[in-house]
Amino acid sequence: MNAPLSIIACTLILASSLWLKASAVDVFVLPALAPDVDAGAGQDSRQCAGEACDAVARGRRAFSDRQLEGLDANGRACADCHIPTDNFQLSPASVERRYRLLQLQRQETPGADDPLFRPIDADDFRINGDHASDFSNLRENALVRVTFPLPPNMRLVDPATGAPSEETFVDIWRSVPTVNDVALTGPDGGNPWMRDPNPFGGYQFDARFGTLQEQAHGALLSHAQARNAPSQQLLDDLAAFQRVLFTNHRVQALADAIREGTGVLPDADPRLDALEQQGKAVFERACAQCHGGPGQSSTFAPVIRFHDIVTQCPRPIDPGGAFVFDACGPQLARNARTYEITMPNGTKVRRTSSDPGRALLTGVVGGPPPLDDWNKLDVPGLRGIRSTAPYFHNNSAASLEAVVDHYIEFFKLVRARALPGVFPPIASTDGQHFDRIPLPEERAALLAYLRKL
Repeated sequence: MNAPLSIIACTLILASSLWLKASAVDVFVLPALAPDVDAGAGQDSRQCAGEACDAVARGRRAFSDRQLEGLDANGRACADCHIPTDNFQLSPASVERRYRLLQLQRQETPGADDPLFRPIDADDFRINGDHASDFSNLRENALVRVTFPLPPNMRLVDPATGAPSEETFVDIWRSVPTVNDVALTGPDGGNPWMRDPNPFGGYQFDARFGTLQEQAHGALLSHAQARNAPSQQLLDDLAAFQRVLFTNHRVQALADAIREGTGVLPDADPRLDALEQQGKAVFERACAQCHGGPGQSSTFAPVIRFHDIVTQCPRPIDPGGAFVFDACGPQLARNARTYEITMPNGTKVRRTSSDPGRALLTGVVGGPPPLDDWNKLDVPGLRGIRSTAPYFHNNSAASLEAVVDHYIEFFKLVRARALPGVFPPIASTDGQHFDRIPLPEERAALLAYLRKL
């Protein structure tokens, strides 16, 4: 082995060993969770951030256990994708580092394994099954496969023939979001959508799961390919563990206050300088209409609950240049499929998207915004966003700068598509002006504030 390769190998092995210490060996750095004793019914119940300490301990072990008893799964642990040392998310850099290390290990030990690289998340899985080996989406984008049955009124178009295919399901590629601060997200009881599932919000990008237990159940059966259903206690323990994961002690204090019903909630923001204070004011005007509430994941009326912020591929193009979105690169554009949708009146329309979002759950496509679920996703929390790049459901924004620039163009799109004299609340504070869009001179301040979350 030459010197440069040796250096690369040592670096990768060191990085891997650090990850293993944090995941496979079950060593987590958690926020301070001082147990308190809650005397009730003659018993002592030890609580850790509102959760039973014994459940949190079991959940922590289960989160990193690759061989959970009785599941007959594929060897993946929750921590294989929600990497503790990567802020409990999955980034392209982490995936590529692990992939390169695995190849180096296989030079010495052909049977070396990393459960992250299971055939189910290979691009060629539908062709080669258990022998699939093309992990392009995983390595380049850190996206995993999520499979949906097609609604009765939707069919996929065969790209080779241009005719509707006989496929009954579709594979969608999505990022792995952090599980930090999930105690502040999920259903919020406000501004319901007009139809199920989970009209008050939920978990996963499309809110298809109403509880953390449902989310864990789905992940164990799909991503871990468990052949046996997990027990209710396992699901409860995993939920308890996730609910004590916080970005910092201020966010934990906020969650504690909400749980305890405190009247005046503490501010989870750190001390802000003048520029950051200016950025917070911009955020409250431009962003909080959707990213509102304590977890910055609640949508307030009259803005619609679920949104299409045009992060899917392909993205809209305006020949006149009223808005200009960054085009999807080929590594993301390849995930787009064309759908043929039968409308309620029997007519058929075709739409192309890499992720139709809620429409895959409801089949509702084609009406004005409240009557169209196409490309719509739930509002994620923003706490800790400075540490969870890349962004959006498909990891298409590499930086916070890219996120802010995308939203500036989004506001321009809303303005361009609005009917004359109509000022949608998502882009207007007073119904008379398109004034939510950050101004060029406000961009630096907004970014400074986002980096403090």
